[in-house]
Order: sequence, then structure tokens, then C-alpha cells
Amino acid sequence: MRKVIGIGETVLDIIFRNEQPISAVPGGSTFNAIISLGRSGVSTSFISETGNDRVGRNIIQFLRDNGCEADAVNMYPDSKSPLSLAFLNEQNDAEYIFYKDHPHDRLDFNYPDVQPDDIVLFGSYYALNPVIRPQVKGFLDYAHQRGAILYYDVNFRASHQHEVMKLTPNLLENFELADIVRGSAEDFEILFKKSDPSVVYRSQIAFYTKKFIYTRAADPIELFADGGLHKQYPVVPTETVSTIGAGDNFNAGFIYGLIRHRITRNDVERGLTEQQWDAAIESGLSFSAEVCRSLYNYVSPEFGAARQKELI
Repeated sequence: MRKVIGIGETVLDIIFRNEQPISAVPGGSTFNAIISLGRSGVSTSFISETGNDRVGRNIIQFLRDNGCEADAVNMYPDSKSPLSLAFLNEQNDAEYIFYKDHPHDRLDFNYPDVQPDDIVLFGSYYALNPVIRPQVKGFLDYAHQRGAILYYDVNFRASHQHEVMKLTPNLLENFELADIVRGSAEDFEILFKKSDPSVVYRSQIAFYTKKFIYTRAADPIELFADGGLHKQYPVVPTETVSTIGAGDNFNAGFIYGLIRHRITRNDVERGLTEQQWDAAIESGLSFSAEVCRSLYNYVSPEFGAARQKELI
């Protein structure tokens, strides 16, 4: 069975509305996607680190309860697990404050088994952090050599804007490693001060990969792909409770679509057909819409159970 391997941070998301906490759930961008994929019947594995505390132990148990192999999540005895405070506004979009107490980042793990056509999901600051870059880059190189599809979600927060110059070499290296890149309007505004998706694609992405998905909240998704394919996909209007996991679950749904429709690394390298792009993006949109209907960062177990039947 094909599997999805995520590499990224773990946090406890504490969600506020009207300045009052209303929910606390395990989170992290790649983590959220991996949980949704596990609930949807996909074989998953996660590479990360957490503190040896109550939060860290709960996060590892949560991964396992949702069918995710967590042996590559390191628990450090002298660290507290990171927290993220998410303040929802009237549109249910979130503003974040992050608290991290790791005395020094380090990432020690044994590479999980990677087979041809497995999918590796990576992104956010975790994929750029200079301190753990050698380990992250080493694993991405290994996964590429083993025939995996590499999916990169830029997901660059404004809190790291002052580091853009320092992180740019790692960012460009990620573009080069990735088979498919997804980024949001906010990402490229922060990184390059560019807001036109066609300009972003031509000036920043196309040299490295021809497969680029540009998202911008409730506005249409823009796809740029091999052979000059450029297409828009409207986002289905959804009654939102929280948009915190929307982008993460687009990633999950897109990857689920690749697996469900048996899209391989060879297909990706040759260039997907318009119908294949349509199917994967439609799947991404359905996962994203589902997660916006609750305070959780991942699709509901019921939604996941229905997706499991589609994989059989």
C-alpha cells in the first residue's frame, strides 16, 4: 500500500474567540494533514519532535489513535511542547501567537521506509529552519532517490518575515526538490511582495517546477502546470466555524486524490492531464470545506470513514 510521510512541527493549538479559549487540539500544519489522511484510510507516518510532557505524550497517542505511525517523533526530556494561540476574528480566520520552549532544535530520527510512489509532505518554517536543515534536506534527498512524490506547502508566516533573506537559499532548494508546490497569496506577499499569481509563477516557481497551486482564501484557486496549463477552480462557499486547518486539509485532500486516482511519480514527471488535476484539486477542496465546518484541524471521523470506502 502506498503511504504518506509527513515531516513537520507538532503544537497544541489553543483557539480563542472573543478573547476566551474555546478549544485546545493537537496541531501543526503537516500534522493536521496527516491526521486527516490517516482518518481517510491512507497509510501514514510522521517525523517530528515534541517535549516529554503531558502535551507531547497526548500528541503521540493522538497520532497512533488516528492510524499514524509515530516512531519517528522524538520526545526530548528537557523540552516543553510548543503552543500556538489562535485568535478567531468575525470571519473565523485566525491570528497566531507561537510559544516554543525547545532550548535548541535538533532532529534525530531513523528514516522510515520509503517506496516508489509514496508521497512526502513537507512545508512551513520546519522545512526552512537552518538548525535542522541538514536532517530535513537529507531525508528529502533520500525520499526523492527512492522514487517518492515530494509535495511542498510553503506556508510562510509573517512572524518569520525578518528572516526571509537568511532563509531564501533553503526556500529555493525546496522549490527545486518538490514535484508539486502549493502556496497562498499571503505566503508570496510576505516572501516576495508579489500578489499576482502569474507573476509569482513566472518569476519565482517555474524555473524549479512547472506544477504550482496558488490559493487565496475564498477566492478561486489558480493552477499552473506543464504545457502552459493555467486554470482557475472556484472555492465552494462554506459556512465556516474556523478556517485554521483549511490549507492543511487542502493538501491532505489533494494527496488523497493522487492516491485514490492512482497517480504515480511517473505521471507527475510526464505532466498530469487536465482531468487528473481536476480530480486531485476537487478532492483538496472537499477536505478543506469539511474542516472549516468545525473547530477541529482535521476532517471528522465520519468524513474519513466515507473516504476509506472510496479507496477500496
